[in-house]
Amino acid sequence: MTMTIKVYEVDRYGRTRVVRPEAEVVPLKTVDQSSAFPACECDQCKAKKS
Repeated sequence: MTMTIKVYEVDRYGRTRVVRPEAEVVPLKTVDQSSAFPACECDQCKAKKS
C-alpha cells in the first residue's frame, strides 16, 4: 500500500508554497524505537536547540 505526500509551507498571509512536489511513498513495516530526544540530530534541528 502506498501513500501520497506533498510538503508545503503556509506564510502568515495564508499563501502556500510547495516545498516538495507530490510523491508516492511506501510506509515502513516496523518503526525503530528510540529514547533519544530530540529525535532529529540534523544541523538545522541542532541549531534550533541552541
